[in-house]
Amino acid sequence: MFILKNLLFLLMGAVLLMAAGCQPSSENMETPDGESESGGESGEEDSSEDAASEGDDVLSVWHIETGNAQEVLQEAADRFEEEHDGVTVELNQYQNDAYKEQIITAMGGNSPPDIFHSWGGGWLENFVNSDQVMNVTDDVETDRFLQTGLDTVTFDDEIYGVPVGMELTPVWYNTEIFEEHGLEVPETYDELLEVVETLTANDIIPFALANQPQWPGAFYLMYLAERTGGPDLFDEAFNRSGRTFDDEAYVEAGEKIQELVEMGAFPDGVNGMNYDNGQSRQLMYSGDAAMEIMNSGAMLNNVRDEMPEFEENLDYFLFPEIEGGEGSQNHAVGGVSPAFSVSEKTENPELAVELLKELSSQETAQGLSNRSGNISAIKGVDYEDDYVERLSNTLNEADYLQTFYDQTLPPEVAQVHLDTTQGLFGQSITPEEAAQEVEETAKETLDE
Repeated sequence: MFILKNLLFLLMGAVLLMAAGCQPSSENMETPDGESESGGESGEEDSSEDAASEGDDVLSVWHIETGNAQEVLQEAADRFEEEHDGVTVELNQYQNDAYKEQIITAMGGNSPPDIFHSWGGGWLENFVNSDQVMNVTDDVETDRFLQTGLDTVTFDDEIYGVPVGMELTPVWYNTEIFEEHGLEVPETYDELLEVVETLTANDIIPFALANQPQWPGAFYLMYLAERTGGPDLFDEAFNRSGRTFDDEAYVEAGEKIQELVEMGAFPDGVNGMNYDNGQSRQLMYSGDAAMEIMNSGAMLNNVRDEMPEFEENLDYFLFPEIEGGEGSQNHAVGGVSPAFSVSEKTENPELAVELLKELSSQETAQGLSNRSGNISAIKGVDYEDDYVERLSNTLNEADYLQTFYDQTLPPEVAQVHLDTTQGLFGQSITPEEAAQEVEETAKETLDE
């Protein structure tokens, strides 16, 4: 009897812990400047509880936007509440990595938000395949969206979300450093290596990189693999229709990463540096580093928030071509963020779809583009920000867009890709071993 009582007690405790883990935690939330916040404002929490107790419909939205983008989403929620009496919209904001863990926990615990942020691709498809995302094909005006963005939320010709923002991931560089040392934007990989040699000879770190979260270093592998193996390389490996993830192009990409490491192209201890804390950006601001490969929204918004005067020295170019490779400098790495989807388990499906439309409305898209440096996935945006308009033009003029591996691949394969790529920077794994590990996981996952 004693054992039974204790077993019941432990089971009840586990259930309570699971329920708690599925709720938005203030420890995971960010303030608009991107720093963690230990507690929310009690007034906001009380008002939402009062609304719920009075019988209002409450729609929860989970996202990772910060700063001006967060404000634009709040304004969209406010407009929706004004137009829908008796409806409360709760926006819950998370740090990027914490969000990924939280939404998986919530989905697995059958307590997801009504609407959630995603990057489309395999990350979203994983939830679609487990029947956790609402099919909104009949509710989406497809001609309002860029096809490149819409493709990331479309599976088997069915639509499971709306793309709102797009990301371009170029090589950002400090024009002042380039001018001081007589450097020109490289058009070939050999020219890039010459830039690296000149910078290291002058005690300047060529590439700022904080690779503790793994995804920043993955940009290098994606570019090097595409420039070597061409735009069909990833699609063939992903779709199991030709070359695979242990193709020689992937081995060569790994070799080039380790060649750059040997040349001193990255900061010491790169795999222990935290991107969220701004460690790579600080190297750019101080002039200790000359270049950084980073998402357009993240780079531009952080510069404007942290050191706006640095923008006058900030420019970008697409990663150069590799001689003899099948890729082109007019091919870009990028993706969708945010895309918003409706949970299949929402108790208010019609209201949730209407809110989805507000989050992807022309007014919301215009606000995100003009106030947060967001390249819009929605057509017809009139850019007031010349820098963002230029980024948008670069993205639209690219002959090919390689979407982020870790958001396109299923989570199991994506994690091995991130782990092995980080290992390449740390030289704890050979390029052949890295490519083989990814391919072995792809076989187990994608060939099913």
